[in-house]
Amino acid sequence: MTFGRFFEEFTVGQVFRHWPGRTISEADDTWFSLLTQNQNPIHIDANYAANNTEHGQNLVNGLLVLSIAVGQSVADISGRAIAALDYESVKHEAPTFHGDTIYSRSTILELREASKGDRGVVYLETEVFNQRGERIMTVRRHVLVPMRNHPTLGEGRLPHEAESWPEDSKHA
Repeated sequence: MTFGRFFEEFTVGQVFRHWPGRTISEADDTWFSLLTQNQNPIHIDANYAANNTEHGQNLVNGLLVLSIAVGQSVADISGRAIAALDYESVKHEAPTFHGDTIYSRSTILELREASKGDRGVVYLETEVFNQRGERIMTVRRHVLVPMRNHPTLGEGRLPHEAESWPEDSKHA
C-alpha cells in the first residue's frame, strides 16, 4: 500500500475515495471541543442542545469533521507532502451528529509545477458525506508535494523504501 504520492502520480480529474469511514462518538466531539477550548454548549451540553437548538441534539464540532476528512485523505494525497499550503475554502453544508459516520472523496482540480523543479502544487477538493450519502462539507486546498527527484523526499529516500534499514546493519 502506498502512503501518499509523488507529484507525477496525480492527474487532473483523478478521484480518490478515501477509506475507511469514521464514526464520530460523543466522546470524540467532547474531547476535541475541550482540547480546542470551544465551549459552545451546542457541542458539549446535551440538555442545552435538546431544549434550545433547531436539531434538538448536539452538533459535532465542524473543525473535527474537517480534521477527520483531511486525515482520511492523507494516505492517498498528502502522505509525502512537504506542506499543506492553505485551506482555500471550507463549506459546512449539513449538520453532523454524534454517531454519524463520515466518508470522503477527493478530486484533483489542478496541478502546477513549482519553480524549484523538485516539487509541485496539488489543488484539490474534498467532499465529505455522512452514512446517508448527504454531503456535509466541501473543502478546497493546496498541498505542496515532492517530485520523484526531490533530494530528501524523492523516490527511495523514505525509510520504508530504502534498500536496507539502519537496524539491518546491526545483525550483519
